[in-house]
Amino acid sequence: MEAIDAGVEEAIMLNEQGYVAETSTENIFIVKNDVVSTPHPSLGVLKGITRDVIIRALKELNYQLEERSITVHELYNADEIFVTGTAAEIVPIVKISGRIVGNGEVGPRFKSILNQFRKYIADPKEGIPVG
Repeated sequence: MEAIDAGVEEAIMLNEQGYVAETSTENIFIVKNDVVSTPHPSLGVLKGITRDVIIRALKELNYQLEERSITVHELYNADEIFVTGTAAEIVPIVKISGRIVGNGEVGPRFKSILNQFRKYIADPKEGIPVG
């Protein structure tokens, strides 16, 4: 209801401890100082298929990945934020709670992850890696 009242498309959901869990329909990732972080499944997030594909892409791209607790404050100070989901696939977030994320443009990490994701989709021999 808060998201609707604010006129935004998504809501950030917090777990019982007040840490970022996910959006109302997608998994969330942040980038800060070239480290990509996403909430660990033990924090109450859905371990989505697209999330798993993006984690594989991050590993193949040799990006440092952390699955850990993320605070709302970290969202406000992230260099990049993106969300993943079956319907959305992978989408950059350039504004959150009225605050500009990074420089307000789609970031370089997101672009390279999106390119890797598209390679999985485009190459039938490659397939979508899961598990």
